Amino acid sequence: MSAMTDDTLPASPRAIRDEMFVFAAMAVLLAMVPATGIYPFFVMQALCFALLACAFNLLIGFGGLLSFGHAMFLGSAGYFTAHALKEWHLAPELAIIIGTAGAAVLGVITGYISIKRQGIYFSMITLALSQLLYFIYLQAPFTHGEDGIQGIPQGYLFGFINLAKPTVLYYVVLAGFLGGFLLIYRTINSPFGEVLKSIRENEPRAISLGYKTDHYKLLAFILSGTLAGFAGSLKVFVAQNASLTDVHWTMSGEIVLMTLVGGLGTIFGPVVGAFIIIAMQQYLAGFGQWVLVIQGVIFVACVLAFRRGIVGEIAHYFRRSL
Repeated sequence: MSAMTDDTLPASPRAIRDEMFVFAAMAVLLAMVPATGIYPFFVMQALCFALLACAFNLLIGFGGLLSFGHAMFLGSAGYFTAHALKEWHLAPELAIIIGTAGAAVLGVITGYISIKRQGIYFSMITLALSQLLYFIYLQAPFTHGEDGIQGIPQGYLFGFINLAKPTVLYYVVLAGFLGGFLLIYRTINSPFGEVLKSIRENEPRAISLGYKTDHYKLLAFILSGTLAGFAGSLKVFVAQNASLTDVHWTMSGEIVLMTLVGGLGTIFGPVVGAFIIIAMQQYLAGFGQWVLVIQGVIFVACVLAFRRGIVGEIAHYFRRSL
C-alpha cells in the first residue's frame, strides 16, 4: 500500500480537540457509574479488557502487526501479580509492578523472536509462543494447574487505600485504565507513533527513508505487551483469581474480536468493543454455549455492515476523529 491514508497524517488541532472532548465525556460518565447502581464488577472487568484491547489496537491498528498471542501477556501478568500477593504477601502496588514488569520482559523475549517475521508468519509465531506458555503454566507448581490461584487478597494500596471496598477498587481500576489509555493516545500522536503508522502503510518506503523498522515494531510490541500485562494485573484485583482461561488462545481471539467490533485503528473503538463483548458475556450467560454463537453472528454482522467497526463508521459518517 503506497497511498497515504487520513490517519497517517499528523493529527490536526480539530481532531485533537474532538478526541479530548470525547475522552473527557468518557471519563465523566465512567466516574459516575457507582452512583447509577450499575453492577460494578461488570464495569471493572470491562475496563480491564478495554485497556487490553487498546494495547492490542496499538500494535495492529497503528503498527499493522496482527498478534494471535496477546493473551500470554494478560495471563502471565495475572499469575505474577497473584503469586506476589498471595505467596509473598507483597503490597498491591509492588505486585502490580512485578506483574507489569514480567509482561514487559516477556514482550522483549517474544518480540525479539517474532518480530523478524511478517504477515501470517508473525501471527503464527505469537500464537505458538502463547500456547507454549499455556502448557508451561498448566504444569508449573506456582499456578496450581487447572485450579488456578484462588482467594487472592486485595490488600491496601499504598498502605491506606482499602481495595476490598468495591467503590474504592472501582476508582483505582478506572484510574489505571485512564492512565493507560492516555499513554497509548500520547504514543499514537508522538513522532514514534507517526513512524509506526508509516511502517504500517508502506514499510519498504519507511526503510528507504532510513528508519530501522524492526526496532520500531519491537518497541511497539513491547509497549503493547506491557500495557496488556498492566490490564492483567488490575484484573486480578477484580476477579481475585488467576486462571488458565486468561492464557488460552481463545482469549486472544476475544481480544481481536473486541478490537474489530469497536473499530480497528480508532482511538475509542476498542473501548466500545470491549464493553459490548463483556456485556454480552455478562447478560447472555443464561444461554450457555450459545453465547459464542451469538458473538459469532454479531461479528459477521459487524464485518458485513460496519466494515470500519462501530466507532469507525460513526467517525467516518460525521467526519470526526474518534
